[in-house]
Amino acid sequence: MNIILASASPRRKEILENTNVKFDVVKSEIDEVILDQELPSQVVMRLAFEKCMDIAGRYEDDLVIGADTIVVLDGIILGKPKDKDDATSMIKKLSGKTHQVITGISLINLNANKKIIDYVVSNVKFKDLSEEDIKDYIQTNESLDKAGGYGIQGYGALLVEEIQGDYFNIVGLPISRLSDLLKKYFSINLFYGG
Repeated sequence: MNIILASASPRRKEILENTNVKFDVVKSEIDEVILDQELPSQVVMRLAFEKCMDIAGRYEDDLVIGADTIVVLDGIILGKPKDKDDATSMIKKLSGKTHQVITGISLINLNANKKIIDYVVSNVKFKDLSEEDIKDYIQTNESLDKAGGYGIQGYGALLVEEIQGDYFNIVGLPISRLSDLLKKYFSINLFYGG
């Protein structure tokens, strides 16, 4: 059984590469739509599952791993910014506050009829940022392809005062929870790769 990561995210790929598991990457082409009345945890689990199913339908013998990450402030989902102005607005909203980063994980092997869905929440507190801090960060261009307008693994680390929970969840793949799920449901040990 081959393992496929259903994600184009270089960050997710890098996190999984830090284990001994061999895998391929196949990007899902689903439209990532947020439905009205969905809780943030439901959004990420559904999107992770949809990404997985998109790929699993073509690779029924393989184990497909999907993930989706969002940033939530006061119950409101902050997606990827449309432009620099949108990114600036997001970072201003996050300044001095604690927000949640939620990642949904899905594991699917259609031939084994196994479909696993879970999610992980981490809390991130931003420092009180000055206008200059925000402007300097936006100038890095790091924010444009990141949920919430920042990447903690890059310059975004300079904005953060404190985190509670799984750091790798904030980056986009909660590898510790993924490891537990792989071991429990598929007898795959990330320490050894099998």
